[in-house]
Amino acid sequence: MRRRTDASGLPGGGGVRPAGSELPPLEIPLTRTLIVAGAIASRDYQDVHHDPGSARDKGSPDVFMNILTTNGLVGRYITDHFGPTAVLRKVAIRLGVPNYPGDTMVLTGRIEEVDGDTATVRVVGANGLGTHVTGTVTVTVPEEARP
Repeated sequence: MRRRTDASGLPGGGGVRPAGSELPPLEIPLTRTLIVAGAIASRDYQDVHHDPGSARDKGSPDVFMNILTTNGLVGRYITDHFGPTAVLRKVAIRLGVPNYPGDTMVLTGRIEEVDGDTATVRVVGANGLGTHVTGTVTVTVPEEARP
């Protein structure tokens, strides 16, 4: 996974910027290991997330990422940008096309609203098939934690 830096050139610790600010993209290679490990780590043992034969039997060309892994990656995208003291207050996502092994998901974000030390960020994750995830994240960056 390629880690991007914020506009100041520093990884993480971006603080809260004005509404309209774009977050740098994050490219996530979608490996079979990431997909299967994410499902196991979130205790999602549905066979479509780890067994290619079962996934094909159910109409999918391969295993695909579960929503809990996607949710975690969205959270990671936000905390990578805002820094280790950022607190995710609300994550609301909707899935679109599946994430299959061998593709890349690119997460992008735009700060939609700022209220003091809290921001609402619109997040989109796209892969080669189209939009995998859309949603909003409300994040607080405590003032005392800012550079």
